[in-house]
Amino acid sequence: MSKLIITADIHGSYNSWLTIKALLKKDDSLAVAGDLFDTIYGSYSDPDFRPEAIKEDLKSFCHPIYYVYGNCDSENFTPGYKHSVLFKSFNKKIYLHHGQRPFNRTQHLDIIIQGHTHLCRLEKKNNQIFMNPGSIARPRNSQATYGVIDKTAASLIELKTGKTLTCIEF
Repeated sequence: MSKLIITADIHGSYNSWLTIKALLKKDDSLAVAGDLFDTIYGSYSDPDFRPEAIKEDLKSFCHPIYYVYGNCDSENFTPGYKHSVLFKSFNKKIYLHHGQRPFNRTQHLDIIIQGHTHLCRLEKKNNQIFMNPGSIARPRNSQATYGVIDKTAASLIELKTGKTLTCIEF
């Protein structure tokens, strides 16, 4: 794997989904911290709201993907996923969840990724990195962002400029 692209809170925006796909290079993986589809509330009158198209794209998606349900995702729409997932990447133990539910912090985790707030955040506390990639579809601070983890660091990137907003090296 070259890098892990991290996103959350796409809320069924097909254009945002296509943007995320365009960021992925051949050997990259994708982590989605919930609310990819938003089939509970949904912006059904918005022509960009196309959760079915995103679901169809996933059938032929050629990158490893880690996806968890968000509070706006219906388990019936995309069965087989979970509300949290633990995986290893770049020798780091990563916990991915949406953030609307509490989680057990008793186990050792290197990186905790969550979405839900639509605000990006990256900080280190007690040797753990906490990341919220924000949202490229509906940022609450008008700054579309996503996250990147590679073998040397975790970073938050501004979508419009490609500028690294903050970075924590390993």
